[in-house]
Amino acid sequence: MVAALALPRGYSLRAWLRVTLRLLAMVGLLLVCIPFYYIYRVLRIANPWPRVFLGGIAIIAGVEIRAAGVKPTGPVFLLANHVSWIDIPALSFITGTAFVGHDGLATMPLLKWLCKMNDTVFVARHDRASVAEQVEQVRVALAETHALTIFPEGTTSEGTGLLPFKSSLLSAFEPLPAGIAVQPVLLDYGSEAAQIAWVGEEHGLDNFLRILAWRRPVPVTVTFLPPLSGDQLTNRKTISAAARDAILRALAG
Repeated sequence: MVAALALPRGYSLRAWLRVTLRLLAMVGLLLVCIPFYYIYRVLRIANPWPRVFLGGIAIIAGVEIRAAGVKPTGPVFLLANHVSWIDIPALSFITGTAFVGHDGLATMPLLKWLCKMNDTVFVARHDRASVAEQVEQVRVALAETHALTIFPEGTTSEGTGLLPFKSSLLSAFEPLPAGIAVQPVLLDYGSEAAQIAWVGEEHGLDNFLRILAWRRPVPVTVTFLPPLSGDQLTNRKTISAAARDAILRALAG
C-alpha cells in the first residue's frame, strides 16, 4: 500500500474508493457547517463552526490526534513546525486556532474563502508597507479565536528535522501585544513522517489525495512546549530562534 501511495497514478480501486468516499463526506460536512457558520456570524456570537469543520476533516481523513504538554489557556501565538496539510485540521481540532498564511493563498478564490472563514491572516512577506494592516488583522483574529498559529519555516519539511525559521514572517507580531503568550508546538508523525510529508516536487493535490487513500490511521502527536519568556521575547528574531531551538530539542528527545 505504501508503494501505491507514492505513485498517484498507481492507486488501487480500493484506494480510489476510499478517496471518493472521504471527499464526499468532506463536502457533506462543509454543506452542513456553512449555514450554521453564517447564522452565528450574523448573531455576532462565538463561532465554533470552523473548528467543527476542520476537526471533522481530520476525522474523515483518518487522522488520529493526540495532545501532549500543557495546552494554552489564554490568548496565544503558536509557532509550529510544518509537515503536511494535516497540521492545520489537527491544530484547529485541539485549540480552535486561526492561522497565518502567505498571501499567495489568497489568489485562489475557493481556498481564500475557506481560509477567511477561519480568520486566516494573509501575510505579504515582501510588502513592508502592509505590516500595519497585518497587525490589525492579527488582533482581530486573536479576538475571535484567542489563538493564532504561524509556521515559521514558511513551507513544509520532511517531518524529522527543521528548516530555518523566517523571522520576517513574525513582522506582524512586533512589538508583541501585551498579554499574549508565545508557545512553540511540535507536530510529530513518528515513523510515518516521511510518508506524510509534503515535500519535493509533489503537487499539493497529489499529497492531499495520497493521504485520503491511506488505509491505516494517520497518527500525529501535537506537543505544546513551554511558552517563551524573558529575553526570548525581545524581538521577532529572538522569538524565532528560541522557538526553533525548543522544537529541535523536542524532535531530538
